[in-house]
Amino acid sequence: MILRTIIISVAVLAATIATAATHEYTVTLSSDLSSLDVEARLAPGVRRLSARSRDARDSLVRMRDCDTGNELPGTSRTVESDDDLRCLSYSVDLRRIERPDRRSYFTRATIVVPVTDWMWRPRLGGNDEIVVSFRLPDGIGVSVPWRPLEDGAHRFLLRSSPQSGTGLSVFGQFDRQVVDVAGASLRIVSLPSETNPIGAEAIRWTQQTAEIITLAYGRFPNPHARVILFPVTSRRDSSAVPFGRVVRDGGETIELLMDPGRPSEAFTDDGTATHEFSHLMLPYITRDERWVSEGFAQYYQNVLLARAGRYSQQDAWRKLREGLERGRESVPDLSPNEAAGGGERNSRMKIYWSSAALALMADIELRRRSGGAESLDQVLERLQACCLPSRRTWSGRDLFEKLDSLIETPLFMELYDRHADAPGFPDFEPLLERPEFAEIRAAITARRYTGEPDK
Repeated sequence: MILRTIIISVAVLAATIATAATHEYTVTLSSDLSSLDVEARLAPGVRRLSARSRDARDSLVRMRDCDTGNELPGTSRTVESDDDLRCLSYSVDLRRIERPDRRSYFTRATIVVPVTDWMWRPRLGGNDEIVVSFRLPDGIGVSVPWRPLEDGAHRFLLRSSPQSGTGLSVFGQFDRQVVDVAGASLRIVSLPSETNPIGAEAIRWTQQTAEIITLAYGRFPNPHARVILFPVTSRRDSSAVPFGRVVRDGGETIELLMDPGRPSEAFTDDGTATHEFSHLMLPYITRDERWVSEGFAQYYQNVLLARAGRYSQQDAWRKLREGLERGRESVPDLSPNEAAGGGERNSRMKIYWSSAALALMADIELRRRSGGAESLDQVLERLQACCLPSRRTWSGRDLFEKLDSLIETPLFMELYDRHADAPGFPDFEPLLERPEFAEIRAAITARRYTGEPDK
């Protein structure tokens, strides 16, 4: 029976590998950054391609079967052929993509456009992939969300992903640095600005913030993540990093709006980047349950900044308490799932802090029952080793079931079942007040990083 099972498994694996498709795209950028010419060699041949953006058709100049020369008809998002299409050729006018919002960014020498506005591709199965090669004018660079295949060769690997947002492509003259962060090669792209340019100090702070994430379990969660820094000018009393988000579209990109003109202490006190980097310790959770990922990131934002010395332990616990109290006061008649999925107003704090309470509960319980030998850090390290970066969308239940499978005695599903669909808020007060947990609380936020001075 064992031999038969092995034979079947090998046969299934061989069939999977045999049916996987590798498509080859060559993208040529014009010297004035105004257009792209794309040739796609499709294997083994497809009959339908699509673009995820409704605007892709507006920027499309022409599309044809490059083997026959026939023009290809389609709708706003799809192109179809009666026969197997093995070679696709099309041109894109990038100037038609320019819009006055954050998703497009144009200067004289650099443009940033959504990949979905110019890329038409077949549906990718589990093991399908696209290898994209760029042909660029001299002095022009490219940055895309996908994994680089060779340093400096402008070749990238695109595979299926959660598509949690819209990945951005950057063309032109911009600062690109690859920094090593605990086994990861982090690609930092800083966009140019004539009035408020991002300098070396801001880039160094970004790298240091990425290093703070390694204080959870010793390494960065994604070995090939990308960071895009958008220069902005904020009000004097506003954050040094007024906005950030993680986009998982073909790869994981952290986008940060950054005011490089703010003083260094404003960056030290800012938790936005740490929050966004912390998201990478979990897979993408469906938007209807985003309270799960937001809360874990809130918890680790404060814990890790304390471990790094950017927050004192007292400040970290004060910030956690204040946030949890805001979450408790927010829409108390709704459950976390209702708050995240229903679009109700004034539910932001519930979405951002419900799972932070569960993370605190789990961390303290894991440490209590193991005598400090196990923690939430270690469970997330096992999650990273088995499952990250993930190419699919997870539900909250998927995540909590997986976390339980990584520990000896289940814990996480009990927390999920008790709170995910229940009105009110988890009772966090005893964990912050009871003296018997004082030593555990101190261990959670104990200083681990010596690269910056204590506050």
